[in-house]
Amino acid sequence: MSEKRSFSPYLFFPGNAEEAFLFYKKAFGGEFSSVMRYKDLEGQEFPPDAVEKIMHISLPISEGLELMASDSIESMGPGLVVGNNFAVSIDVQSRKEADRLFEQLSSGGKVHSAMKEEFWGSYFGMLADRFGIQWMISSK
Repeated sequence: MSEKRSFSPYLFFPGNAEEAFLFYKKAFGGEFSSVMRYKDLEGQEFPPDAVEKIMHISLPISEGLELMASDSIESMGPGLVVGNNFAVSIDVQSRKEADRLFEQLSSGGKVHSAMKEEFWGSYFGMLADRFGIQWMISSK
């Protein structure tokens, strides 16, 4: 049996994640479990157009499922187009499993960010598989 995993849709917005998530909160109900703005990250420098934008937001939708998102800031990377404005986020219990999944899913695909310790405290990586599906893998 494989280790426990959680899967969640992760959406990327061109600067209006907060507006979208207020809309989703009204539709689904509940409260945000996390709201982080780029300016809230101590020791990190971000472009002026990013500081008030959403670095991460999470809204529990049902048991074990959260809708999550970030604002993608054009000055920080490629702009959004339909097809790259979402990803499947997988959270696993061990770094070994994170590395295994990352290796398997990235085979024949494209690595956007290799698995590494990130400034927010997760072991994290991003990739597009050979079918063009975006994946975000994380572990503590």
